[in-house]
Formats: sequence, structure tokens, C-alpha cells
Amino acid sequence: MGILKRINKDQPPQRSGGATPPPASPSARPPTARPPAAEEGSRLDSLRSRRAPGGMSAGIGSYTDLRNRVQQMLLSELDPRDDPRSPETQQRIQEVFNTILQDEAITLSKTEKEQLYRQVVSEILGFGPIEPLLADESITEIMVNGPKNVYIERRGRLERASVVFENDEHVLRVLDRIVSPLGRRIDESSPMVDARLPDGSRVNAVIRPLAIDGPTITIRKFSKKPLTIEDLIRFGSLTKEIAEFLAACVQARLNMIVSGGTGSGKTTLLNVLSNFIPGDERIVTIENAAELQLQQEHVVRLESRPPNIEGKGEVTIRDLVINSLRMRPDRIVIGECRGGEALDMLQAMNTGHDGSLTTAHANSPRDCIARLETMCLMAGMELPVRAIREQIAAAVDVICQQERLRDGKRKVVKITELQGMEGEVITMSDIFEFEQTGLEGGQVIGRIRPTGLRPKFIDKIEATGIHLPPSIFGIGGGMRY
Repeated sequence: MGILKRINKDQPPQRSGGATPPPASPSARPPTARPPAAEEGSRLDSLRSRRAPGGMSAGIGSYTDLRNRVQQMLLSELDPRDDPRSPETQQRIQEVFNTILQDEAITLSKTEKEQLYRQVVSEILGFGPIEPLLADESITEIMVNGPKNVYIERRGRLERASVVFENDEHVLRVLDRIVSPLGRRIDESSPMVDARLPDGSRVNAVIRPLAIDGPTITIRKFSKKPLTIEDLIRFGSLTKEIAEFLAACVQARLNMIVSGGTGSGKTTLLNVLSNFIPGDERIVTIENAAELQLQQEHVVRLESRPPNIEGKGEVTIRDLVINSLRMRPDRIVIGECRGGEALDMLQAMNTGHDGSLTTAHANSPRDCIARLETMCLMAGMELPVRAIREQIAAAVDVICQQERLRDGKRKVVKITELQGMEGEVITMSDIFEFEQTGLEGGQVIGRIRPTGLRPKFIDKIEATGIHLPPSIFGIGGGMRY
């Protein structure tokens, strides 16, 4: 209900009669050298040539002025108490929009009218210029570097988007529309925020004074249709044999960590792995911004909370992990371990909560172990390193390393078993690893293959009634990779 009122407040006051509004400031117009500005320039020429009946100017200074003017009139005609996303309100918006164009004697072609309507509705109901980018399923990431520089990621490659914002205030209005429903804030006293869109897409934003060139927004989109293991096989992220092996690990309640760099697909793989958790188990998910898309019915979703404007009320991931142990979970799924919560996660894995899943930033399985040690030390318990390593060796069964290759493709490049302690060192063995054989036309050529080693935890898998053929591990032949 408050969306229309807030946007109406942000708009300039409505002008009466047919007076021509003042021209937009140069900073509010896209630079003419960019593709979207060129497109608007051609529309501008056609719009300026139109006149109201009797030779009176329709008061259209530019395409942007027309859009803002129609949007302002539309907001003045709508009831702020109405739900802006209800079908009734959307029908009312369509009717009022057509009436405004008719009353103002604004003649547009069908294409221009549809584009104007989409842009106005995006400003009122959606997220402004990035609304069409959010609707494009081929786009996986949206990066707003100030009002005039918007980039997207498509098929692992970065490219410039053909949209711009008017100015910093325009970006801030859209950003406020994202974070306000979540009870979060972003201002000079708190210039960074983590949030999410209604579909679960991850949002990070930084504004001035930290962002020197203007408000910066990074949106990592999630597919409207959750990906499945079949999708990952089709994309080439893993093979059918590895998918069968990972499914067996989850069903056998092995503790697993998905590690990798930023944007390597850790959360996507975690989502897919969670689909193998039986539906009769109680799952508790813990995240900074809720983005996991578990398909089971019995799921409890917990989300951390930043401090309020007074610096109070913060609830950390570690607080939620500790509290989750009192919630009778069969499985604990942590979106990402990045601090002292790693120690509590290991404690949970070692005290009967088998089958837990999490992700961690690391460049290799060995680096993942080193990072876990560092994060445990961040808990402030002053434990000796050997004690921490013993906890890790006893708790973690499998590390699945995900990597984004130079051609933009995301692949599982290594699956490693933690076997135990040997002196002061945690012993590990690779079960599968990616072997690159060449580079053709910018595309990485290679395959992920078994190392020929049979994991020691295979007995746990077989105890659940799952029997994997030896050929999966490259033993006895008969399986091609």
C-alpha cells in the first residue's frame, strides 16, 4: 500500500493545465553517445513534431519528460491505499493511462505507446529501468555502477546493458523499493546492505560516500524455475555419474561443503544437492539473505538481521546456528560460512546432525580446510589448531569444489574425501577431478574423471541401501568419461 504513496512523494509536483514543464537537467538525460540515448533521441524527434489540436504544443520537451509527466498524472489518479500489484489496480492503471493520453491529445504509435506503458508501470510497480533485465531469463547478473553504467552477465560473459537511470536519486528510489519491504535500510549512516528480491535473487548495494561514482547495485539472479541435477548435467557442470555419486552422499547423510570462488555457482549447486534430502526430514536453513529454494515441505527458513539505526538488535549467522540446535533439525543447511559460525557448524555435525550442507569461499579443497581453521579461530575460543583440525576431520566428509572457468562456464572441478588425521595434518584424497586438455576458440576443453580411488565412506552409503557400481570410481572399466 505504501509503494504508490512513496513514489508519488518522490515525483515533482503536478503542473496544472497544458503548461510546458521545465526541461530535464543534463545530468538526468542519458548521454547521446550511448545506444539507449540514441534510441530515445529518435523518439524525441518524432515526439517533438507532434502538436495538440489547434496548434497548441502538447508540452513534450523530450521522451523522458513525457514519461515523467504521464507517470505523475497517473499517480495522482490512483488511490495510495490500493494494493499496487493486485489485478484490479493494474487494470485501473491501464484505464487511467489510456485516458491521460486521450485527454492530453498525445498521439503515439502502438510501439511507442507499449514502451511508454511498460516504463511507467515499471516505475510504479517494479524496479524501474532494470525491470526488463530482471524479466530476461538469459541474464544471470545485473551490475549498476552509478546511474549511467549498467552491465549484465549473459552466458558467463559481461556486456553493457542498453538501459540507464536518470540520476543518483532515481537509483536510490529503486533501491529503497528493494530493501524497504525487508525491514532493512540504506543511508549515509549505513551505506551498505544485503537484501533479496521477491524471487530470491541476491542483492548487494553500496551508496555514497563509500561508492564514489554513485549508487552501486549488484543483483545475482535466480532462475524462476529452480534448476535440477538434470539441468547441471545438460549444462556440462557435472556428469551423470558424478550426479549419482553426490545424490548418494546426500541421502547417506554425509556432511558436505561446497567450496569455490565468487560467482562459481556454489549456491546453485547447494540448492540442487538439497533436493536429494528426503521429504520426511526437518530442514533448517540459515542465511544472510534468504535465497535457497528448497522444494521440501518441512523447511524452516532463518535469516540474519543487521543492527538497527541505534546499533542494536543484530542477529548473526552464529546466533541462528546456535539457536537451530534447539529446533530439532534433521539437517542444517547454512547458506555460507564466513566467520565464527564455522565452529558451531562443526559442533553440530559432530553431535548428531549428520547430512548438513554449507558453502565456503576457497580456491581448492585444501584451501577450504585452511579457511575453516581461520573461521573457527574467529569464534574467539582460543582453541589449539590441532583441536580444530580434529573437529574438521571428524565432521566433514566431502568437499565439492566448484569453479568458473575462463570461458565463463561453471563446473565441478574436484570432489575430495576427508579421511582423517595423520600427525598434525588432515589427510585428503580426490575422488573426481577435472582435467583440462586444451583451449579452442576461447572454450575450455576437458573432462572430469574419476581418480580410481574408492572412498572410505562407501560403507556409509551402502548401509543406507545404495549400491554404486565400481565403474563410477573408474574401477574395473566399463565406464567412459
